[in-house]
Amino acid sequence: MPTAVKLLALDTSTEACSVALQIGAERLTLDEVCPQQHSKRILPMVQQLLSQAGIGLSQLDGIVFGRGPGSFTGVRIGVGVTQGLAFGADVPVYGVSTLAAMAQAAHRLHSAEQVIAAIDARMAEVYIASFRLKNGLMLPSSGEVAIKPHDLPVFDIGGEVYAVGTGWQTYEQQLQQKQNAVILNDVLYPSAQDMLSLSLPALAAGQFIAAEHAEPVYVRDDVTWQKLPGR
Repeated sequence: MPTAVKLLALDTSTEACSVALQIGAERLTLDEVCPQQHSKRILPMVQQLLSQAGIGLSQLDGIVFGRGPGSFTGVRIGVGVTQGLAFGADVPVYGVSTLAAMAQAAHRLHSAEQVIAAIDARMAEVYIASFRLKNGLMLPSSGEVAIKPHDLPVFDIGGEVYAVGTGWQTYEQQLQQKQNAVILNDVLYPSAQDMLSLSLPALAAGQFIAAEHAEPVYVRDDVTWQKLPGR
């Protein structure tokens, strides 16, 4: 009998602080909106869930983190905390897109199959990408970019499209002109529980990496919007 999967996920990339723990089929989740409090809140939240489950860090199969995009400081805190915990416990890590996590939440809560996720990136820009459901997981159908909403091309996605994230709250009018979408007001921030869902295939495929190789993704450097080949 294989032992039950034990995975910890955490995210500090937006105004929210999120931690989730998977033990076999059971999931424990903590989500708090706590701007500027991430460095104070994240470790106590991790400790709370581990204590609740009665396990230690060294018993984990891996630690999953929100790799961005999001606030530079927030993404760095998440990567740093993950590395610190993983080094100490000698467990591997895996980074999940914050935009993909929000798309996954839209599927979990609303059975969405096509989603455009957008985070307000300040400086009149959004971090944005589109996703499509495949085998129960939200997979990217475009690259992730930081872009001014009016510079986006028209998405032109057929069928029902859902919209998640703070970008849709701030720039609803401009984004609706690029793609008519149903805005889900209950998915504003990424949640670590959806990062768990997205990381399980990577764990099974042996794609978790050593903690020192954990890297944030900022996407500010990318200036072009592109559709992924074959999508």
